[in-house]
Amino acid sequence: MVAVPRRDLGRTIRLLLAFVVAAVLLGVLGAGLSVPSVAAVGRLTSAGDSGFMTLPSTFSAARLLQGSRILAADGSLIATPEDQDRRVVRLGQVAPVMRQAQVAIEDSRFYSHGAIDVKALTRALIEDLRTGTASEGASTLTQQFVKMTLQAQALATGRNAAAEAAVAKTLTRKLTELRYAAWLERTWSKNQILEGYLNLAYYGDGAYGVEAAARHYFGVPAGALTLPEAATLAGLVQSPSTTDPVHHPRQALARRNVVLDRMHDLHLVTTARWRAALRRPLAVDLHVTYPPATCTASRHPYFCSFVIRWLEEQPALGATPQARHDLLYRGGLTVRTTLDPSVEKDANGALRAVAPVGNSLGVAAAAYVTRPGTGDVLALGQDTAYGTDAGSGQTELDYAVDTAYGGSRGFQFGSTAKAFSLVTAMAQGLGLHATVDAPAAGPQQPAIFGRSQFPKPCGLYNGWKVYNDEAWGGGTMSLMEATAKSTNTAFVALASRIGVCAIHRTMTAFGMHDASGAPIGTYPPQVVLGAQQVSPQTLANAYAALAAGGVLCRTRPVTSVTQDGKVLLAPSPSCTRVADAGVVGQATRYLMFNMTHGSGILNQLAGRPSAGKTGTADGNAQSWFVGYTPQLTTAVWVGNPVNQNRRMFHVSMAGKSCTAMTGACFAAPIWRRIMSAALAGQPVATMP
Repeated sequence: MVAVPRRDLGRTIRLLLAFVVAAVLLGVLGAGLSVPSVAAVGRLTSAGDSGFMTLPSTFSAARLLQGSRILAADGSLIATPEDQDRRVVRLGQVAPVMRQAQVAIEDSRFYSHGAIDVKALTRALIEDLRTGTASEGASTLTQQFVKMTLQAQALATGRNAAAEAAVAKTLTRKLTELRYAAWLERTWSKNQILEGYLNLAYYGDGAYGVEAAARHYFGVPAGALTLPEAATLAGLVQSPSTTDPVHHPRQALARRNVVLDRMHDLHLVTTARWRAALRRPLAVDLHVTYPPATCTASRHPYFCSFVIRWLEEQPALGATPQARHDLLYRGGLTVRTTLDPSVEKDANGALRAVAPVGNSLGVAAAAYVTRPGTGDVLALGQDTAYGTDAGSGQTELDYAVDTAYGGSRGFQFGSTAKAFSLVTAMAQGLGLHATVDAPAAGPQQPAIFGRSQFPKPCGLYNGWKVYNDEAWGGGTMSLMEATAKSTNTAFVALASRIGVCAIHRTMTAFGMHDASGAPIGTYPPQVVLGAQQVSPQTLANAYAALAAGGVLCRTRPVTSVTQDGKVLLAPSPSCTRVADAGVVGQATRYLMFNMTHGSGILNQLAGRPSAGKTGTADGNAQSWFVGYTPQLTTAVWVGNPVNQNRRMFHVSMAGKSCTAMTGACFAAPIWRRIMSAALAGQPVATMP
C-alpha cells in the first residue's frame, strides 16, 4: 500500500464524503451499518471512480502467533518457547471490567454503531479536509482490529513494507480498513471482534494480548483483573512503548487515571469505586514476572534444551527442522513430557551432594533416568549452572545426552561395556557357571594380547596391554567373580573366545553408539573395555533394555503435542526385542551378583534387588555407574569434561577421599541416592 498522491487527494476525500452522505440518506449508518448496500455503493462509483469497490471485500484473521507451553508429567510448566509472549483466551476468560475498560477508552459506542462511528468520522473528515491527511480519531475498535491484524500478518511473513503500510496515515489505508470493517461487522459478532482485539493488542514490555499482559504485569490471569489493573492495561494499547508500568510508571499511572475517568463519565463504575481506584498506588498492584521463554529461565534448563531439539526432529511437526521450530515458537502448542520434576530434583540434589558445583577436582557429574519398557525420560540431572559464562562454571552442554540433543562429545564408558560381553556369552550358552582363563595382570603389570587372539575384521593392529585394577595372579576364575572384581584380563580373554564382532553386534542391537551418533567402533578396546565416547542417555537406554528383559525402547521424552485441542503428535513407546529374555535374565544375574559381591556392594538398594556395573576410563578421568530395577534405570557419570585424559588418583571431594576417581567411589553413591528416592513407595519388583 502507498500514500494517495496529492492530486488524487481531493477526489478520494470526496468519494469518502459521498459514501457517508449516501449511506446516511439511505438510513444505513443510522441503523448501525453492517455493510454498504450494493445499490448505494454502485451509485457512488457510477461516475467512474471505483477505488472503494476494487478493494478486497473479505477479511481473514490468520492464526495469532503465540508461544507454546512445555509441561512436565505433573502439568507444571517447563518453558514457553515463543517469538511473542501471547496466550489466546476466550472472551469469557477476560474479566468484565477489563472488557469495559478497553471499550470505554478506545470506542465507547462500539456496541451501538456499525462499522463506522458517524459522529467520530464526521469530526475526522473535517480535519482531513483541513490537513489533507487521514486522522486516527474516527477509527472504531473494529477498524483498529483490522489495522493490527494486517500489520501482524505482514510482520509474521517478513513483509516489512506491508506492515508499515498497514499503519501508515493514508486515506488508502483508511478505505481498506473501512471495507474490511464493514465485512467484519456483518460476519462476526461484536463479542468476537472484541475477543480478537484483546488477544491481538500489544500491551508493552513484550506482552501480546490481554492474558499475557495480565500475567506479566500483575501475576494474575485476565479473568482475575481488578478495576485499577484493567484500567492500566486498557490504557497501554494507544502507546505501549511509552506508557508501560515497568519502564514508565508515571506515564502508566497518568494513563490509567484517564481510563478510570472515562469509565466514570460513562457510568460504568460508581463514584466510590472510581475514587478508590484513583487513590490506589500503581506499585501495589504490580507483580512483574517474565515467562520462561528460554531454557535459561526454566527450572529444568537442560531438559528444556533437550526436548526442544527432540521436537525439532519429529516429521509430524513439519517438513523441515526450521518449520518444526517455527511451529513450536509460534503455533501455540501444548507439549506434555515425561519429565518427573521430583525425580529430577532428587537427581540434582544427589549430584550436588557428592560432586558439588565448582569442586576442587574440576569434575562435573550428570545423570539420565529412564523407565524400562517405555523409553520415557524421567529426569536429566547435572551439577552445573545452565548458561554461557564459562568463567563462572556455567555451560549449556548437557552432559547426560547425545550431541544431537545439546550434549557434549561424550565420555569413555569403561567397564560398563562388560554387560554386553555377558549377554553375548549367555547367548552362546556359557550359562551362570561359566569360567574363563584370565591372564595375570595388575595395576602396574599388564597382560599382553596379540593380534592372533583377535583376528580381523574386529581385530588388533598391534599388541594390546591390558591392566587390572586389582592384581590377579592368572588362571581360571568364574565369570561371576570376574564380573564382581571387574577383571579386565578375564573379559578380554572371554572376548577372544566368543568373538569381538559378536559382542559388537550385541552392543549395536542394544542401541549403543558414539555420542556423536556414529557407530561404536570394532576395535577390541572399544568393544570390550568401552574405550569410546558415549553419553549417559545411550548407556541408560541400553541397560534399560536389560531391565526390560531384552526389549530396547527409543527415547521418548514427550507423550503428546496438541494445538487448539487437535493432537499433532502422540508417540507411543517404540520398542523392539533385541535379545532373548532368558539370555538377558542370565546376564542380569551376573550384574546382580556385582551388587551383592562386587563394586556395587556398598550401594545396594535397601529392601529391593538391583543390577548394575561400574565403569572407569584409562587414568580414571571418567567414572560411571549404571544400574537398574524393573521399574527404573539410571546412568551416572562423574568425570572431567574438559581434560578427558587427566589422571585422577588420590582424590577428595565433598568430604570423601578415594585412591582414585572410580565408579564405586563417587558415581555409585549418586546412583543409590537417585534410585532410592525415585523408587520410594513403589512395590518391590522381581528382576527379569
